[in-house]
Amino acid sequence: MGTTFNPDLFKQLPVVGILRFFKREAVEQLVPAVMAGGLTNIEVTMNSEGALDLIKLARGLMGDKGNVGAGTVTNITEMETALRAGAQFIVTPAIFPDIIKICAARGVPIMPGAMTPTEVITAWKAGPPTMVKVFPADQLGPGHIKALKAPFPHIPLMPTGGVTVETLPAFKKAGADAVGVGGPLFDAKQAAAGNWDWFREQAAKFAAAWTAS
Repeated sequence: MGTTFNPDLFKQLPVVGILRFFKREAVEQLVPAVMAGGLTNIEVTMNSEGALDLIKLARGLMGDKGNVGAGTVTNITEMETALRAGAQFIVTPAIFPDIIKICAARGVPIMPGAMTPTEVITAWKAGPPTMVKVFPADQLGPGHIKALKAPFPHIPLMPTGGVTVETLPAFKKAGADAVGVGGPLFDAKQAAAGNWDWFREQAAKFAAAWTAS
């Protein structure tokens, strides 16, 4: 199993599935299910119970067929522990210049959260990061991505938050270089019901939506 981020696997399907607040027993089923649907990138949020164990688990389940990152990283300690646990990329909910600088210097993919034009360029100047996560994306929609791309065509953007199978094509058309998907892919009710095939099918729908748009 490789220890570094695989950019080719990321580009293969730049849809990042976000695992938040799931137990180990569910993750053991969820990761193989979405992989079977074509997903190659998963993010485990650090505010999930046992996040470090879940990162290790996801890495083991994905092996060399995907990238596993740590999300909702808000300080250096979380970043360091996540990387030691096997995280291959780091995602933050807002701009933390120290995290961006350290990751950029080490060559660790970093995707800081930002919303406004000022925040986007501030995040970019701090690293630059691998791409900027535009969050929460559903508040201003695809039009916001298009507007940001006008002055910043060189900055890769990853809208995250509320991106669905139905809205993904519009985000991609607006200029999104990747998308982050949480609840619309990892539905807690479906997991509680043990409908694991639903996750495979939903991942396949996201894959098809990205490929076709």
